[in-house]
Amino acid sequence: MKNLAFAVFAAVALTLSGAPAAAQFQGDDGLNFVEAVRKADGDKAMELLAKNRPGMVDFKATDGQTALILAIARSDEQWTAFLLRQGADPNLAGKGGDTPLINAARVGFESGVEWLLQLGAKVDDDNKQGETALIVAVQQRQPEIVRMLLQAGADPDTTDHAAGYSARDYAKRDPRARDILKLIEAKKPKAAATGATPAK
Repeated sequence: MKNLAFAVFAAVALTLSGAPAAAQFQGDDGLNFVEAVRKADGDKAMELLAKNRPGMVDFKATDGQTALILAIARSDEQWTAFLLRQGADPNLAGKGGDTPLINAARVGFESGVEWLLQLGAKVDDDNKQGETALIVAVQQRQPEIVRMLLQAGADPDTTDHAAGYSARDYAKRDPRARDILKLIEAKKPKAAATGATPAK
């Protein structure tokens, strides 16, 4: 499936960089498209995409969810790859402000995280609770996803709104997250990294 993903990326990278914002549709086509993805009904999804592109792929249902987020929430590699190939926005948030990357981190969907990052997902975007994908990955004890997010530049010292804790703080407070804490501790806090004054 990863080979499929790389083919997807090569085909759509330029398209995604200039993808338009989600369009508003008359009637029920947008809702029907999201429902088709929810039910994994490929024939119906393709029929609706053929009628309504561009914009259909990023339609938000009444509950705030998008087709891409629904596919990611069930760690569905085939549907996630399909929707990204159709130009789904890797940064379009759904219910609660959760981005596709946050949703992938929440369910431990490693392939999804990798693909989203390669397609330009904003690594430090947060939801309405101030949670970033990295905070969620730490809370869910997903060391491989933590590693990928850190390598992509995620800030382990951004704090959430709920508790005022950062990913580093959550890792320190969880005795079962020692391996995750080691990954984070290898990335120095920004203040420490930039506090020294260069010698003249």
